Amino acid sequence: MYNNETTLKKQKNFIAGKYICNDDGKTFKTIHPGNNKIICEVEIAGNTEINIAVASAKEAFESWSKTPAAERGAILRRAATILRQKNSEIASLETLDTGKPISETSVVDIISGAEVIEYFAGIAQSIQGNYIDLPPEAFALIRREPLGVCAGIGAWNYPIQIAMWKSAPALACGNTMVFKPAEETPLTTLKLAEIYQEAGLPPGVFNVIQGSAKTGMSLINHPDIAKITLTGSVETGKTVMKVAANQLKKITLELGGKSPIIVFKDANFENAINAVLAGNFFSSGQVCSNGTRVFIQKSISDEFIKELVDRTKKIKLGDPFDYDTRLGPLISQDHYQKVQKYIKIAKSSKATHLCGGDLPKDASLKEGYFISPAIFANCNDDMKFVKDEVFGPLMSLLTFESEDEAIKRANNTNFGLAGAVFSQNFSRAHRVANQLKAGSVWINDYNITPAEIPFGGYKESGIGRENGIQTIEHFTQIKTIYANLGDVPKTY
Repeated sequence: MYNNETTLKKQKNFIAGKYICNDDGKTFKTIHPGNNKIICEVEIAGNTEINIAVASAKEAFESWSKTPAAERGAILRRAATILRQKNSEIASLETLDTGKPISETSVVDIISGAEVIEYFAGIAQSIQGNYIDLPPEAFALIRREPLGVCAGIGAWNYPIQIAMWKSAPALACGNTMVFKPAEETPLTTLKLAEIYQEAGLPPGVFNVIQGSAKTGMSLINHPDIAKITLTGSVETGKTVMKVAANQLKKITLELGGKSPIIVFKDANFENAINAVLAGNFFSSGQVCSNGTRVFIQKSISDEFIKELVDRTKKIKLGDPFDYDTRLGPLISQDHYQKVQKYIKIAKSSKATHLCGGDLPKDASLKEGYFISPAIFANCNDDMKFVKDEVFGPLMSLLTFESEDEAIKRANNTNFGLAGAVFSQNFSRAHRVANQLKAGSVWINDYNITPAEIPFGGYKESGIGRENGIQTIEHFTQIKTIYANLGDVPKTY
């Protein structure tokens, strides 16, 4: 188990089934955001290590792509079992590296990823093509084949979960992967690589390289990369898309959001309050799909807002290794300063500051990147902190009168990752959900993402989908084989 005082030995890149040292000895430091203490140094993958990793994955693809689907599925199932067995250990390491409360990581991050691995383990044997009869003397076979070597680029808010979301469908389809976790959170993906190997995954099928955005760019530019799957910011996504376009690589982009939650006067009050709080402050607000624009029908706004504020003031901010903590630190100093900037913008606006956005009074937290959960009411749609993705514990409250108004304002954004509607009127709930321009819309719930359903965005929130049967389309390609049983006519 790990705690906020844990230090580790220098971590290396995991390539071809083993840890290897880099050529130049360059490293970066990863820190615990709860106290700003160095956890360990991590070796940076240079061009030499990237080339070795991609070559290893390319070589492994030749046999892995031909491995029976039942065997691929069995290995993935074993990996999911091991992940569940080691949940407590990995969750504590994830809390150490991310600062997310152990109350979250121990019940969400590893378990939800293991569920995705189990799901695609089952899907592996059902990946199939088609047969088309072409009378009188021909037929066609439609084959669904793996792509090759896939590059996975992770984000720092859900490091191991994202690695599982990306690797599970890729490997189930017969691809191999080189994965680069975010520089801020490099540790748990290495544990995933170890577990895959323990489960029987052949060397080279899943590799982990470490480094900054520069390392990621070198990886995705590699000519032997067939597919790029990224979770990150909109700007990073646009950069990756340009690189992919130059070489016509396939891409999946899961990017940012500024999602709306619409609460109608007939909503179940308690359920809506619970969802709005979780949809804003879970993981200290560092969730891409969080519903940070909360639209409340005016007739219930006073009562609703009062309850929100009362509940928010009771959220325990503190040591992420304390199981009673519900809000941990932000990920890094840079991000901490970014969120502080937006809170200052909000405080200087015409919005009403109701609570939060303050530094903790507890002296034991002074070295960490802690900010109390903030709520601002009487917000306008065009305020900068309302429009931009803050990615921190900052909730914007807006009121509306009519259904049409709520829909129009909710859709007035360049993002389109998620949204929600709270209403006990069946027709209204579905009517509004149908009109929200977002990839995921919840009715009377929020941020629920089972493995069986696809997740991804509209507009600048991304391209492609993760999870669900639809993901198979993004990790395979179609081959058509036409077979003629008769003669070829003489044309010339």
